[in-house]
Amino acid sequence: MNINLKQIATIRSPFCNLEKMPVQPRGAKNTYATIEFKKEFQEGLKDLDGFSHLYLIYYFHKVKEHKLSVIPFNDNTNTPRGVFSTRTPMHPNSIGLSVVELVSVEDNIVTIKGVDILDGTPLLDIKPYIENFDKIEGKTKSGWMKSSSNDIELKRSDDRFI
Repeated sequence: MNINLKQIATIRSPFCNLEKMPVQPRGAKNTYATIEFKKEFQEGLKDLDGFSHLYLIYYFHKVKEHKLSVIPFNDNTNTPRGVFSTRTPMHPNSIGLSVVELVSVEDNIVTIKGVDILDGTPLLDIKPYIENFDKIEGKTKSGWMKSSSNDIELKRSDDRFI
């Protein structure tokens, strides 16, 4: 099987350096960015402006190595965790996922809010958040992750994944 992915856009954010940037969208809730879509994909943005939030699927283009065990930023115990139980960028395929607020769509430029993504990041896909599909009802579990909402908002990256 051969898997071919195309970069459809580039994410432009205020974060030009990996150090000290938010590690989750919650920590960047007031940060704005734009997504510059290639003109060949602009038609696909039709009707996107009717949604409040988007899933961004992107490529961690600055990851230099992959690990199967990591100590995540929000693990207060500094315990090595299996990479698939984390949201670190060190996954074997270096694919990122963020939920962001949609601000506007103008031509091939999409403005978003709540962005924890490095400037110049290649966007692979975008999908609308649809509450009737995506909202989880009932009890949920967050595994080892015990950080409070405030802890997550204040957490910034260090050199651990650079």
